[in-house]
Amino acid sequence: MTAGPVRSGAVPDSLDGPDGVGRVTASAELAGAAGVDVGEYVRAMDWSALAAELDAIGCALTGPLLTVAQCQEIAELYGDDKRFRSTVDMGRHRLGSGEYRYFGDPLPPPVRALRAAFYPFLLPVARLWAARLGRAAPWPDTLDAWLADCHRAGQRLPTPLLLRYRAGDWNALHRDLYGELVFPLQIVIGLDAPGVDYTGGEFLLVEQRMRAQSRGSAHILPRGHALIFTTRDRPTPSARGWSASPMRHGVSTVRTGERHTLGLIFHDAA
Repeated sequence: MTAGPVRSGAVPDSLDGPDGVGRVTASAELAGAAGVDVGEYVRAMDWSALAAELDAIGCALTGPLLTVAQCQEIAELYGDDKRFRSTVDMGRHRLGSGEYRYFGDPLPPPVRALRAAFYPFLLPVARLWAARLGRAAPWPDTLDAWLADCHRAGQRLPTPLLLRYRAGDWNALHRDLYGELVFPLQIVIGLDAPGVDYTGGEFLLVEQRMRAQSRGSAHILPRGHALIFTTRDRPTPSARGWSASPMRHGVSTVRTGERHTLGLIFHDAA
């Protein structure tokens, strides 16, 4: 399991991201019935600690982000067919068992707001990792500019998704790559209470290590918390500097109940 939630105690006055990059303007859309500004919580996180945890193990669990009411509101979107562009039956495609749905345009305000709030804080990690691996860092300062780049490259389909798992469902190890343009970090947010609404269903990460056996880890997603994790690979120290360690993610078998999660991917699909 990951370390405990990482949060700082103070809320910054500015809405700017690190180094003044990527001003967040959509977070107020998440106020919802509970009147909570989720963008404020994102800004208040200890991003130095989260970045260090990402460096160490390829993922990092945040503190509380969504209220119970907000989690329920988002999970209930699953039954609203007009919200989605595609539904995937994992069993039919040999991806596991269960179902997930990709949101269509326009994204629901809470989903759009969460993606906008996180992007400027993930961007410095993405650029640092690219520098370590000697790769190009094509990600501009704002999410809108990055998505415009994706669209010009033919990646026009939105990728945020809702996932639903029932007893016996699971998700095979995979990577969410939908075209040439890829953002190296993504997020999954738990919308149900583990141990209460469901059992099992741990989030799985497997890292392929150079000249060594793969290393796996399992993570429980508290309701309303976000797990930031590696999309494709991450830099790890090696004798010659830095090497890329491929990583895949999945979900263990849900034993009882029903598990919903919100997935936030920062590149669109072809």
